[in-house]
Amino acid sequence: MPRMLDVSDDVRAEIGDEEADRLLAGVNAPGHYDCTSCRTPGDTQQERTSTVLFVGDETAVLAFAHATCIPSQVVPVSEEQLQGAVRSITGDEGPLAGPPAPAAAEPAPSVPATPPAGPAPALAGEPASVPQQARHTSHADSTESPRQAVIGVTSGLVLIDGVLHAAIVAEPTGPVARAGTDGPGDDFLPLLLEHGFAPVTDVERPPAPLGGWSVLLVNGELHAVLQPGPAGPVAWWQAHRPLAVTEAWRATVNRTHTVLMFAGPAGSIGQQAREDLLRDALDKAATDGLLVGAMMPLTGA
Repeated sequence: MPRMLDVSDDVRAEIGDEEADRLLAGVNAPGHYDCTSCRTPGDTQQERTSTVLFVGDETAVLAFAHATCIPSQVVPVSEEQLQGAVRSITGDEGPLAGPPAPAAAEPAPSVPATPPAGPAPALAGEPASVPQQARHTSHADSTESPRQAVIGVTSGLVLIDGVLHAAIVAEPTGPVARAGTDGPGDDFLPLLLEHGFAPVTDVERPPAPLGGWSVLLVNGELHAVLQPGPAGPVAWWQAHRPLAVTEAWRATVNRTHTVLMFAGPAGSIGQQAREDLLRDALDKAATDGLLVGAMMPLTGA
């Protein structure tokens, strides 16, 4: 039976016309699935469903999502994450070589993929637990610096003009130098401003959308912040392990389909124990002129 599937041109180019047509005809597509974004059930025979192709260096995994959550697209992820996805699909319960990865709820085809252009960022570090918030630290070669910056990312809800917004806050653990410089200066904020982020002087006003940037949420966990690249989205920040978020955060982002990202230089925000303290820290950083921000969709939506 034909399925209500959306197959984007990018996905079709990766899997081929024959495989795409088989999916649309219902040959390889599941009837029921768990949305790879919001993790709630979906039905390809009753509602529009997006085909989402997660692409690694050598392999790719096809997953499914509500079209109202994310559009059909190709999403680059690490090869380790994809190997974990393939093992979960095939039922291999052996030890994983890397962190958990996105996977369809029902068996999905693994198809050859063209490796994404450009080197993947090196990953390191371990997550730190923060009560009532989720925090994760990872290396991200995100600021065009010869030194890799260790970026801490915190998720939380921010109340703006009486409306809750899902937000993430990025802060390096030390100064970030511009490529070609070897001094002690910190260019973290200037580099983000050059990427299109805007200064935030008042957290009571949401930052403006930033074209080409997106937040990758897979199976209800935060995987990466993506930025535009010559051959498609590339990771600006990528979690060493998928970062769990609260049910309230996930419910909010599934309602708005957007994430507010705030960023400040090392020491400007800090690791806060509660969301109200995080908001106080954001307000202070904004007052001190040390905060930038942007509004981003989920997974390039």
